[in-house]
Amino acid sequence: MNTGQLLFAQLMDFIPWTSFARSVARYGGDVRVRSLTCTEQFRAMAFAQLTYRESLRDISTCLNAQPNKLYAMGFRAPVRRSTLADANELRDWHIYAELATRLIQQARALYASDSLGLDLDAVVYALDSTTIDLCMTLFPWAPYKRTQHAIKLHTLLDLRGSIPTFLRITAAQTHDVNILDQIAPQSGAFYVMDRAYLDFARLYRFTLHGAFFVTRARKDFRYRRVASHPADKSIGVQCDQTIELVWFYPRKGYPDRLRRIRYWDTQRNKRLVFLTNNFTLPAKVIAELYRRRWQVELFFKWIKQHLRIKAFYGTSENAVKTQIWIAVSVYLLVAIVKKRLQLPGSLYTFLQLLSVSLFEKMPISQALSQVNPTIQDTLDRNQLSLFDF
Repeated sequence: MNTGQLLFAQLMDFIPWTSFARSVARYGGDVRVRSLTCTEQFRAMAFAQLTYRESLRDISTCLNAQPNKLYAMGFRAPVRRSTLADANELRDWHIYAELATRLIQQARALYASDSLGLDLDAVVYALDSTTIDLCMTLFPWAPYKRTQHAIKLHTLLDLRGSIPTFLRITAAQTHDVNILDQIAPQSGAFYVMDRAYLDFARLYRFTLHGAFFVTRARKDFRYRRVASHPADKSIGVQCDQTIELVWFYPRKGYPDRLRRIRYWDTQRNKRLVFLTNNFTLPAKVIAELYRRRWQVELFFKWIKQHLRIKAFYGTSENAVKTQIWIAVSVYLLVAIVKKRLQLPGSLYTFLQLLSVSLFEKMPISQALSQVNPTIQDTLDRNQLSLFDF
């Protein structure tokens, strides 16, 4: 790697620009564009994510404060606030969604060999959603409740590396269970989800495709016990049963048998009841799989704390989706760079260092290796620990 490059330029070298150019051409992103191409728009928005800029004017001011370095960062001319605002409003957000999809493929390949901490070789996904609040006055197109406007971000997270493999941005009133219709079940994979996704007809589609699910039963859940299996109560497994549904519509939607596991969580002093269509894994492993669903909650908290997806630079639906997809792309990009270069420390520390050194000329690995281990440990102690297992 050229040590004379700016850190920002080195980071951008990991973007698959050829694939990005095809997406730009497909959606006509650069048609009749005389300044600030889609490539430059992405660079400016990625810079904003990495340095925690507060507004479009903030982005423009910070970039243009280093005019002699703009060309090295990939900009042909100074970045104007109004031009960047127009680009976010008008350039199709699908361009950046396709870039994120390409980065997802790269990241999953890099983290595929990571350990789950379980004796399990299958792919494990966690499915959940998070609500992003919006101002009622500025975002009239996103009504939710009488006193609240919002959108919802649905994510299917590959637990090996905490890589989001499926994302959908919908109206906040969209029920989580509807997202199951948009997921193509992968044979042999495990899908871990909470009770919001408990729809037996939709879950049966996963069984028909050879995929496994792990979820929790509702309190009013009715069933008929077919068989009981040995349960080791010393490890928290209170019962392990094969069951059948008894109510008409649930049984019509899911005519096969299910496995019911009652488990005592000693960490929270709480009884949990799991439902799954997998009859081979030990009950303890099923419980541990559900415990790892918490990684998708950490993912949501992490991106809300360290990326700009709660305050937006534009007010249109296109601008909001563009910013979210670019934020996800930056998350994936940093994860890819960290893995490929085998960089030490946490993702949080990596982002903090980049935020203050993007204009520096030194290799990324050298920039991070200069961190004092004691300082690094202090920085990370109270932070979410994605990518540190």
